[in-house]
Amino acid sequence: MSNSIASGVAYADPEFTTCYASAEIGYTASAQGTVTQLTDKTTAVTLNKSAGRITLNNAALAGNTAVSFTLNNSLLSANDTIIVNISGGATTGAYTTYVTSMTAGSAILTLRNLTGTSYSEAVILNYAIIHGAS
Repeated sequence: MSNSIASGVAYADPEFTTCYASAEIGYTASAQGTVTQLTDKTTAVTLNKSAGRITLNNAALAGNTAVSFTLNNSLLSANDTIIVNISGGATTGAYTTYVTSMTAGSAILTLRNLTGTSYSEAVILNYAIIHGAS
């Protein structure tokens, strides 16, 4: 994969089903990107990178409420896995985020306010795609 970094010692087991590494595994800077969501927290974003940061719109999200938006990404296949987490811009412990569904070319990401308080924060999400076999 052209966006991968050879790092440390990686080797496969005798059955070639497991890969081990002795250092970080990740994406090069060119495989990462950023995007800022416009309008509100349900507005779709497009970021055609294997890893990135999504800055959500700072529209209010009521307490005990979830909101979903589409991440359009031409690199996504139905065999991939997305890791998503909150990396900033948020009241600590107020939210959770997860992937609701995924197809080739897009995924639905959800942000849930776990508190009873409405917050108007530009929550920042990090994501990384673990690419599966095509």
